[in-house]
Amino acid sequence: MIYETKTILVLRRDLAGWQAANVAAFLAGGLAGAHPHIVGEPYRDSGGRTYTPLIREPVFVYGATLEELRRTHQRILSRELVPAIYIEPMFVTTNDADNRAVVAAAPADALDFVGVGVHGPRKTIDKIVNGLKFLS
Repeated sequence: MIYETKTILVLRRDLAGWQAANVAAFLAGGLAGAHPHIVGEPYRDSGGRTYTPLIREPVFVYGATLEELRRTHQRILSRELVPAIYIEPMFVTTNDADNRAVVAAAPADALDFVGVGVHGPRKTIDKIVNGLKFLS
């Protein structure tokens, strides 16, 4: 099925495996919270046990350098979409309030991105990620 919308995560290529997984989880959670329509129905197994719903459409994950992340962020903002972001200083915080505080203290024009995510119209998202390669 081809959806009219698309969800993407762009992660800095030099992250350790645990960092990439952590950042992807935070970004996907943020996007699901901001766009509840991307969440599907709960799952049930043959024994009747219920499992949580998942994001209903594929999430495409790209790799990027810091400069490419900043360019992607600018492309997102120029199209008036609201991204999920994760910056380097968030790795040393231990809670949501501290995460928001380090973002609030960071220079807006020089954010030290390790990941950005966005959900929006498919054609718009394709323009945003133009030139990026999937994370491998």
